[in-house]
Amino acid sequence: MRLLVVGTGGVGSAFAAIARRRTFFETCALSDYDAARSQAVVDGLDDGRFSAHRIDASSTEDVARLIRESQADAVLNAVDPLFNVPIFEACFESGATYLDMAMTLSEPHPEKPFEQVGVKLGDYQFERADAWEEKGLLALVGIGVEPGAADVFARYAADELFSEIDEVGVRDGANLVVDGYDFAPTFSIWTTIEECLNPPVIWEQDRGWFTTEPFSEPEVFDFPEGIGPVECVNVEHEEVLLVPRWVDCKRVTFKYGLGDEFIDVLKTLHKLGLDSKEKIRVKGAEVAPRDVVAAVLPDPATLGDRMVGKTCAGTLVTGTGTDGSLRKTYLYHVVDNEWSMREYGSQAVVWQTAVNPVAALELLASGDWSATGVLGPEAFPPKPYLAKLEELGSPHGILEL
Repeated sequence: MRLLVVGTGGVGSAFAAIARRRTFFETCALSDYDAARSQAVVDGLDDGRFSAHRIDASSTEDVARLIRESQADAVLNAVDPLFNVPIFEACFESGATYLDMAMTLSEPHPEKPFEQVGVKLGDYQFERADAWEEKGLLALVGIGVEPGAADVFARYAADELFSEIDEVGVRDGANLVVDGYDFAPTFSIWTTIEECLNPPVIWEQDRGWFTTEPFSEPEVFDFPEGIGPVECVNVEHEEVLLVPRWVDCKRVTFKYGLGDEFIDVLKTLHKLGLDSKEKIRVKGAEVAPRDVVAAVLPDPATLGDRMVGKTCAGTLVTGTGTDGSLRKTYLYHVVDNEWSMREYGSQAVVWQTAVNPVAALELLASGDWSATGVLGPEAFPPKPYLAKLEELGSPHGILEL
């Protein structure tokens, strides 16, 4: 397998550090709009299979050019989802397998944003599913940790643990602390603003997809492995758009443990219009306010040395177990920042995201996963994936509640 990675920020560089220890690929072209950044990653790897390239991820033509030049069989999209469409289309035109960790962006309902869905996450991609299948190509969307591993957990629960599922509820929380910063998101602030300030989506069997107010329905969830209780709120996320397509259940939700301070900052950004993606003119320059916010905050990839704690991604499944009794099970994945920094030089949140496309690509390379069309992680058998995570030194856990 020959790989092309678009984006060498936190997740892209963590992917390279993990993949470097694996043998499933022949070459891996690492690309970025900043050629010096991709070159720095390659220099740190000291592995002849990797090469550095410049790319314009906003240009389908330029992405297709690099797919041809690198002879890539598979392309991992590791940039902000703003660029999903040109990368997705370049893969289709070039005949390459496409993977991303966040699907194409949503657009709120123009009249009832907190009641009805407008354009949903991934709609652009799923509307093209037939064309991908007809061409014999695969687009594996949402294959990070959330979405990604969390979706695999839902499929595993449906296949192995439950006879009937009432709710699949993804719950994400952490006790990470970043020393020296009053406010320092541990993941892309661009993406964080997008998913936290958009109307959260919920799915119910009788209603389909509908929306609520941001940060609605707070609940305290007690996370495992010493993280402890964290208040979680509804947030827009891909799992709610993916799980119901392949897993038989009555309800799907996603709740994120943000904390009051983080929520207050996001609300302030929204009030000031600093969450906008639309460019405005400032002293002769065209700039999007959200890009300014992202530029002034520290790069999450550089925070590892200042971080302490663990991050947990998991799926809470409630319903009837295979023995006929009521069951409430949390399937989860925890990464300790001290471990990920020591072993890979990557902070916990980006490492936890990056390990999952490594696992998926290995399964695609070996043939353990094989399909065509536009598919989420739930569409594939979960056992080989969970075994691969364990092989990669980061197994999942199961907690009965």
